[in-house]
Amino acid sequence: MSAYWIGIDIGTGGSRALLVDEKGGIRAAHTAAHDDMLMERPLWAEQHPDNWWDACRQAIGGVLAAGGVTGAQIKGVSLSGQMHGLVILDESGAVIRPSLIWCDQRSQQQVDAINAKVGKAKVLDCIANPVLTGFTLPKLLWVRDNEPANCDRVRHLLLPKDYIRYKLTGELASEVSDASGTALFDVVNRKWSHELASALGIDTAILPTVVESQEQTGVISQAAAEATGLAKGTPVFGGGGDQAASAVGNGIVEPGIVSDTIGTSGVVFAHMDNVAYDPAGRVHTFCHAVKNKWHVMGVTQGAGLSLQWFRNQLAAGATYEDLTAEAAHSPAGARGVFWLPYLMGERTPHLDSSCRAAFIGLTAAHTRADMSRAVLEGVCYSQKDCLDIVESLGCAVQSVRLSGGGAKSAFWKQRFADIFNKQVVILETQEGSAYGAALLAMVGTGAFASVPEACKATVREVETVRPSNDAAFYQKSHGIFQSLYPALRETFRAIEGLS
Repeated sequence: MSAYWIGIDIGTGGSRALLVDEKGGIRAAHTAAHDDMLMERPLWAEQHPDNWWDACRQAIGGVLAAGGVTGAQIKGVSLSGQMHGLVILDESGAVIRPSLIWCDQRSQQQVDAINAKVGKAKVLDCIANPVLTGFTLPKLLWVRDNEPANCDRVRHLLLPKDYIRYKLTGELASEVSDASGTALFDVVNRKWSHELASALGIDTAILPTVVESQEQTGVISQAAAEATGLAKGTPVFGGGGDQAASAVGNGIVEPGIVSDTIGTSGVVFAHMDNVAYDPAGRVHTFCHAVKNKWHVMGVTQGAGLSLQWFRNQLAAGATYEDLTAEAAHSPAGARGVFWLPYLMGERTPHLDSSCRAAFIGLTAAHTRADMSRAVLEGVCYSQKDCLDIVESLGCAVQSVRLSGGGAKSAFWKQRFADIFNKQVVILETQEGSAYGAALLAMVGTGAFASVPEACKATVREVETVRPSNDAAFYQKSHGIFQSLYPALRETFRAIEGLS
């Protein structure tokens, strides 16, 4: 009987299950959509964890059916998921309130309170990163400050993918890469920071057990077997936060290769053998899904979200392919139109939850094609900001492996190559997070001896896009882009005061 492994990614828009065979080949995939984000106020973003579970059950059942396999043929399962979300459970294991997810920006007051009470330097000493509004810790403190009745009920804190682990196995566990994004994790020593938790009055008993990403965290329970079609007793492994898992799927497990993943957000990601972090906190240094390794990443909050928003609000009826085709009719630089992709505040390089998105430079002569091109270029400029900081930390960048939405468009791929002024490489497998999770399950069961071995055996480059003659122009226009946020920073803050 053939053996298979399943990687599951709990994304923002949906849950995806991927079935791989003994050689790491993809046998089948199935995605089940999530409900839309709840956005009751500007910069708020919530989802219902049980909606993730419903989608996950559908995805698992769908991939088993699509692959023509039974649960008994699955040798291991591993998980990936959106990072930073706050899932809080009561004594019975029930979800207390909707999850404040990764792009929720409501907790600036709590971030300020942490820095005032603990001190920014001490925070960096404890967790090797600054505390940001998107991270889990300030969200927990927001609940404590604003919903005391809910806070009193909290007995367990989980991250989104780890809630799915709980539903699959009954175990309260996480792994090092995802825990790194909570702002409660000692990234250098790969354990919870009891010192920071104590300083903020947080009971560490609510925190889950943390393991390395390829380690087992439990087995499929009888209830989960009945709900999904998996076999009771199938081992479930740690997995990774979406970016670390995606990096495994893209083979970013050794120095010299950088990835850029364009989903709702956009992430520039580099492997590190040793810990290094930006003193200004503009990029994140987290534990990698590779045992005893780390990674650095810069994040644009509204990357793919920018194009989605533009299509939904200003180009009704157009497809993404329509918009990129239109954009090709506008010249490099979009005839002087710039897009600031700060729809959900920003992380890298600004660390500013007050950021707002904006078109700059519009005139009556401009067209939708110019605006489409400006959106695509604006995301690339923002990711270039991330790449520059990653390089400044000593991470060599020989090439950039592009995945996600940006890798599906020939036009957008070329813009990344031009604006980065680097060769952009496309991989045979574009599955990213779910594929990385599946490889981690294979390592966990012994199908491969290590994560790097798994990546060398399965990750293959199939296309290289080199910078065109527009690269020199884009180096100049990127400088203009970089000048816009400082000019508008105080205006953004004044606008926030009107909300």
